[in-house]
Amino acid sequence: METAMFCRQCEQATRGIACDVMGNCGKDPQVAALLDLMIHGLQGVAVYAHLARDFGAKDPEIDQFMLSGLFTRVTNVNFDPEDIAARLRRCYQIKEKARALFQQAHQQQKGGPAPEFDAGPEAWKPAEDTAGLITQGRQFGVLTWHQDPDILSTIEILIYGLMGMAAFAWHATELGKEDDEIYAFIHRSLAATVDRTKTLQDFVALSMECGKMNLRTMELLYEGHAERLSAPEPMKVNLGTRKGKGIVVSGHDLPMLEEILQQSEGKGINVYTHGEMLPANGYPGLRKFKHFAGNFGSAWQNQTRELPDFPGAIIFNTNCIQRPDKSYTDRLFTWGEVAWPGIRHLNGHDFTPLIEKALELPDLEEKPGQEIMVGFGHQAVLNVAEQVVEGVKSGAIKHFFLIGGCDGAKPGRNYFTDLAQQVPKDCVILTLACGKNRFNRMEFGDIGGIPRLLDVGQCNDAYSAIRIALALSDAFQCGVNELPLSMFLSWYEQKAHVILLTLLHLGIRDIKLGPSLPAYVSPGVLNFLVENFNLGPVTSPEQDLRQALGA
Repeated sequence: METAMFCRQCEQATRGIACDVMGNCGKDPQVAALLDLMIHGLQGVAVYAHLARDFGAKDPEIDQFMLSGLFTRVTNVNFDPEDIAARLRRCYQIKEKARALFQQAHQQQKGGPAPEFDAGPEAWKPAEDTAGLITQGRQFGVLTWHQDPDILSTIEILIYGLMGMAAFAWHATELGKEDDEIYAFIHRSLAATVDRTKTLQDFVALSMECGKMNLRTMELLYEGHAERLSAPEPMKVNLGTRKGKGIVVSGHDLPMLEEILQQSEGKGINVYTHGEMLPANGYPGLRKFKHFAGNFGSAWQNQTRELPDFPGAIIFNTNCIQRPDKSYTDRLFTWGEVAWPGIRHLNGHDFTPLIEKALELPDLEEKPGQEIMVGFGHQAVLNVAEQVVEGVKSGAIKHFFLIGGCDGAKPGRNYFTDLAQQVPKDCVILTLACGKNRFNRMEFGDIGGIPRLLDVGQCNDAYSAIRIALALSDAFQCGVNELPLSMFLSWYEQKAHVILLTLLHLGIRDIKLGPSLPAYVSPGVLNFLVENFNLGPVTSPEQDLRQALGA
């Protein structure tokens, strides 16, 4: 039976299988088809870009578009069919540029014409209109990527990993941080997904390599943030509001937030974060702005309940947008890769329309709220490393729990709240990404002056969590798997997915993943992950705690 769409790239896949009528993220079948076509088009770009690189030829425009195209395909990023259609036409232009680059390099070095491709993504030409592109996209859905279920599963794992890594790399390039090896790997591995000679073992190896390359990507992103905004420091964030005009910024992009703060300074506007932007409050380079007022609301999936109560202007800068409530569409903007039909999109770094809209709107009330701590990046934690090590040696700290990852609306995520609440009082909880919104307003106390809940940051800060784990293993002269450390990860989309690949690349075992396992992991591939990494689903907080503590 033919379905309207087939998408299983995120944790909300219908019935744990796939969204086949309408995406639970809000993606309709037309947008799904266009995004499937984006992967097809990018595969063509990758083939030519990889071949050109074999001859030493490369082009920064091709590299940058690859990041942008993959980022567009991430869950909850782009829902605007006309915007995606325009990107697809640009994708074709970039593919042709990569083809010409390869042909020229081949001619110069081989003295003869390059081989031509008359089929596959290398030969793709876009339809003339959006309806035609949708028809094309329906021919290239995920189930066409391979017929063998295990190989298809590993191809999906690789492609979704590339999507997540591209999002991190896109942010890093904003900060002037690049590594040519990242581009080379993306082209090489995405080109491999259309090579029918590649085996299951090839895609397993590429997926592990994706985890390795993502570690480098996240390192670059961390360095860029730290150099521009200074490394995060423990700071209190107010969850209330100040009297005056307001702008709320949702997403992940810190340089964009800095631009808004600079351009709104002295205008009587207070700026707030929302969702994954909460950890921005820990960066000294942002907190220096006196009108940076704190955080409004909680996790991304609550935006349609919370944002109607924010009377100011609203802007989304990366993924995690949902279908907006009509009560705030007239004061909502998008920026960067995110887009929603009918919502005004701002290009570049001129935020005048956003600021002018904020000035037109009613004031927020003076309403102080709870204060919570953020800013425990790896440099902040390493500053108290001696206390932490001594706490473990003395028995004051018995165990570390990393409870982090994505939040979401699907039932079962209360597991992570219950888990955090049941962690014994002689244990420290590390958390990052938006999953912490389930429990970061709770009081956990401290152990010898060290807070029991350490907020490492957003998903873009996952490098810090890894550095903390590696630093602990160095301090105790043992492997990460021998540490009194257990990892419980919630996932939703592709950035969480590629972070998991990075942890597997580092050889980290016994990770618990939830609230459910990815629908795209076939039984054969799951068996491989269990045998090699003892990766498993969460069960109950009580059972998983007993197992982690050896009780």
